Amino acid sequence: MSASTSAPSGTLAARPRPGRTPLRRRLGAVCWWIAAVLVAASAVLPLLWTLSTSLKPAGEIITDGVRFIPRHFTWGNYSNVFHTVPMVRYALNSLLIGAAGVASNLFLGSLAGYTLARLQLRGKRIITSAYVASMMIPPTATMVPLFVILRHFPLFGGNNLLGSGGSGVLNTYWAVILPGAVGAFAVFFMKQTFDSLPPDLADAARIDGASEFRIYFRIYLPLARAALAVLGILTFQAGWNSFMWPLIVLSKPSKMTVQVGLSGFVTNYSSHYGPLMAGTIVASLPVLAIFLFAQRWVVEGLATSGGK
Repeated sequence: MSASTSAPSGTLAARPRPGRTPLRRRLGAVCWWIAAVLVAASAVLPLLWTLSTSLKPAGEIITDGVRFIPRHFTWGNYSNVFHTVPMVRYALNSLLIGAAGVASNLFLGSLAGYTLARLQLRGKRIITSAYVASMMIPPTATMVPLFVILRHFPLFGGNNLLGSGGSGVLNTYWAVILPGAVGAFAVFFMKQTFDSLPPDLADAARIDGASEFRIYFRIYLPLARAALAVLGILTFQAGWNSFMWPLIVLSKPSKMTVQVGLSGFVTNYSSHYGPLMAGTIVASLPVLAIFLFAQRWVVEGLATSGGK
């Protein structure tokens, strides 16, 4: 009896007390919090500096350096944005280009992703690998070929059937919309989404006589609404923030985008930091508003992707 009762008591005595946390775990938690604070500060501090600079007069921006609280608040930089450049027109151009990119990528990208995920096609692995490989090519390497293709687009901009004699689709919205109408990332992202959905739904719908497009549009597309929301936000953000490509293919002031318009505050001799930062804040508001509106679907899409 004594031996049998002493063994459990000895075992219980050897266990660590639940109220005590090992020193290594405490150090790990402290290091984790320090790293999280540093990462958060590196992301938030530039935004705070941008907002602070947009509320400072020109003389204070130059003399005070990095100072987050302005000595004298002014809203003149924001009014200067709309008086110096046609910011409303530029914003409408960016909104049109971004909305067209979202619509084309959601429809064509999801349609191509469904085709690669659910249909039996010869060589679809090769096609998928080609899409993945194309995402590794830097965009600067394709700018010249894309420019030549758009310049010689047949029957547009004064071109004949052979693509000569005019400017093609340059200086039009199509020059920005067409190259990104269906991106490789959209196709690959939607293919991975449709691969995660059960295939039995399609088999049951085919037995009932549903067409393949009806199965895609009425069954699988509603189930992928979280992924579509994520793809839509990423596509709109990329189109709204695009700078280099619109600067290359658009030369008419009436077609300029908001990011190209902000470059009007930067000259060869000086930079107007106050209006530039104010314009940056104004240009960030639409993307922020769309993200807040679709935040629920974004979280749902990330949670679904994390649970696969």
